[in-house]
Formats: sequence, structure tokens, C-alpha cells
Amino acid sequence: MKKENMNSHPYVGMWVTADGFIRHELLPNGRYDEARGNRKSAYQGGYTVTGNHIDYIDDTGFTADGDFINGVLYHAGMVLYREELKEGSQE
Repeated sequence: MKKENMNSHPYVGMWVTADGFIRHELLPNGRYDEARGNRKSAYQGGYTVTGNHIDYIDDTGFTADGDFINGVLYHAGMVLYREELKEGSQE
């Protein structure tokens, strides 16, 4: 499976559930950091994207996957939406 270059990949960034409880950040270095509620970095690991499919392996060895469909990430029974930067916010 060929890993895509994540430095300029359109899926890099923050993905959140509608209620904001789960915040899933896809980093440009092929790593992810997932926060749950007040628990920052609840899960961390690596990911690869092939087309619209994403495969994860967390640092404990647990694997999961998901699909990007019409700008929405469907992952492990969750629905996550791209978080857009607000005007005037800092990265």
C-alpha cells in the first residue's frame, strides 16, 4: 500500500464530532492525536491514506480504519466533520 504525501494532503487537520466531544487531529507527518472530552491525547498513533480510505495504528498496536465521503470522516462508528479555522484565529 502506497502512503500518500501528507504534507499537503487535503485531509490533514482537525476533525470533530458534531458535539465536539471527540477531536481527531491528522498531522502532516502521518501521525494523529485524538482527544476525548477533557482528555487530551487520549489516543495517538500513525495513519496512512489511500484514496478516500484511512488506516490507523495507535501506539499500543490497536488498528482501525475509516472512509472520507463527501467531506465527512466515518471512523469506528463515529462521524467527524472538518473543523474550519475561524477568521482571526491562530494556528
